[in-house]
Amino acid sequence: MSLPPLSDPAHAVLVPHWLSAADRRELERAVTDALAGGPVHPVAAVHLAEVLTELHVAAAREVVWPAPTARVRRATGWGEDVVPVRLSAVELASVLSLPDLALAAREALTGGRSA
Repeated sequence: MSLPPLSDPAHAVLVPHWLSAADRRELERAVTDALAGGPVHPVAAVHLAEVLTELHVAAAREVVWPAPTARVRRATGWGEDVVPVRLSAVELASVLSLPDLALAAREALTGGRSA
């Protein structure tokens, strides 16, 4: 897995990836399985744990501030279950390095609903 250097300013930029409920469940499953299932590089483990945190933050953000996300969904025609999950480049790279991540979730993270 190749990660950007920590000194890279892009390291801290969080990019929204608009994921459906099914995509988020798959992402959570793949990350949880990776962390529980075997040896994960310690730095990658930190980034994967941050992904789990962001999944929970995204769900809370939708409850507390639903209007901005609802406007985007109306403008794009995306389903009511699509919410932004904000990931840094290293978090995304850590997730995409998981061999067990389902193709549909992988495509959602790299396809047309990513900013």
